[in-house]
Amino acid sequence: MKKIVFLFAIALFAISCTPQTSTAKDNITKSEIKPEKNEDGEWDLEVLDTDFNYFMNAIARPMNMYSESYLKNRNIFLVNEWNSYYMSGRYRNIIESSIDYDSNEKYGLKFEYKLYQVFVYVQWKYNLKMQGLSGADMVR
Repeated sequence: MKKIVFLFAIALFAISCTPQTSTAKDNITKSEIKPEKNEDGEWDLEVLDTDFNYFMNAIARPMNMYSESYLKNRNIFLVNEWNSYYMSGRYRNIIESSIDYDSNEKYGLKFEYKLYQVFVYVQWKYNLKMQGLSGADMVR
């Protein structure tokens, strides 16, 4: 009886050490943040981090401090920087997806502001220095 249990344990161990049939390529999905329109037809960006709402209400500078053109120009630069970090694998623990941002699309002031504040938030929370951010955005 001891020999049967021992052989069964060895068989289970051998089976658990065999490689899985699916390859890693099959399991990789392209992760991308993509802007979408809400029910009102406005562009919206959903941020799932719970601290983001606190940041927007208590730390972020108000929307009326920025113009839409200023935010759009900054966002173009910051999205390119973000996507280059993502593609290079730099800051993998922070940057988990690329951002699909069309610089020719007119997203509107609210969306541009929220996207810009995402970059400021990442700098505030994770101390990730991005070249396109000004130091004044960290102080309210």
